[in-house]
Amino acid sequence: MAAVLGLVAALALGTVGEAQAAPAEETGPPPRHSDRAHGFASLAGGTTGGAGGRVVTVTDQAALAKYAAAKEPYVIRVAGSIAVAPFGSDIVVASDKTIIGVGDTGEIVHGELHLNPGTHNVIIRNLTIRDSYVEGDWDGKTSDFDAIQMDSVHHVWIDHNRLTHMGDGLLDIRKDSEYITVSYNRFENHNKALGIGWTDNVRTQITIDHNWFTGTKQRNPSADNCAYAHLYNNYLSAQVDDGDPRWTYGNWARGATRMVIENSYYDGVQHPYQADATAELVQRGSVLKGTTGRHDAWGDAFEPDEFYDYRLDPAAAVPALVKRFAGPQKRLGAH
Repeated sequence: MAAVLGLVAALALGTVGEAQAAPAEETGPPPRHSDRAHGFASLAGGTTGGAGGRVVTVTDQAALAKYAAAKEPYVIRVAGSIAVAPFGSDIVVASDKTIIGVGDTGEIVHGELHLNPGTHNVIIRNLTIRDSYVEGDWDGKTSDFDAIQMDSVHHVWIDHNRLTHMGDGLLDIRKDSEYITVSYNRFENHNKALGIGWTDNVRTQITIDHNWFTGTKQRNPSADNCAYAHLYNNYLSAQVDDGDPRWTYGNWARGATRMVIENSYYDGVQHPYQADATAELVQRGSVLKGTTGRHDAWGDAFEPDEFYDYRLDPAAAVPALVKRFAGPQKRLGAH
């Protein structure tokens, strides 16, 4: 199977939030299971997680919490299912960590991975995070039980996970977080999938590729005040159909976001892509099957290949590719 994305050499761009991308120094897309971050997470020094640190395998909450919060770098292998108590509790993840499921059975149940302000250089891969949903609270108003939540962080790669049936959002990227890549994940069976923003500043740089949003209603993603949001080869299907004319949608460029969407596939989606009047949205090459409502595109946004190298899969191939490669994979985390 042909590889998708080009990896850029680490770029020393100065203070986070003040950087401007330089031309790529390396080209050649890595394989779909590459251990190297791509997209915006590969810039400004790159994202390596716990590489170089001790490798540990955890099977219970106490061990996961201990190593995830440690000051030292760790590669933390999650073997089997870890049930978190009390229900909905946070597992705090500190800087310089890789948390990766062993094969396709590593999972965190009833708990959230939480990155506090200032956290950086984190990789979360190959996990299922599930089932902190509060019965009767479809809108997530009684709890803040996300699968993954981060505030004011930088250099984070979220890759090959399955996030489903949580208490609020599945993935919240908040408060000026920067240099983020979200790739090959499955967002399933939920109201609010992927939210980006919670800030008046325009700083976040994010790559979102080869994700499957299925059985979700909104935030697929919602991207508010992103300096650069690059979405490509994503698959949206089986959107929740509850007759909501506004808050059931696909991709939304909000505030002053500059968004580029390329070669994605929208199947039966209401408002597949939309933009505020203050945002800029460029869409090219996507497949629209049975879509209704808003199909907004205006402004110039930006050119992603001025930041990093990547290669697009044909939009028509996206459903099959994403079904095969998104979510936990048996070959990842085995060693």
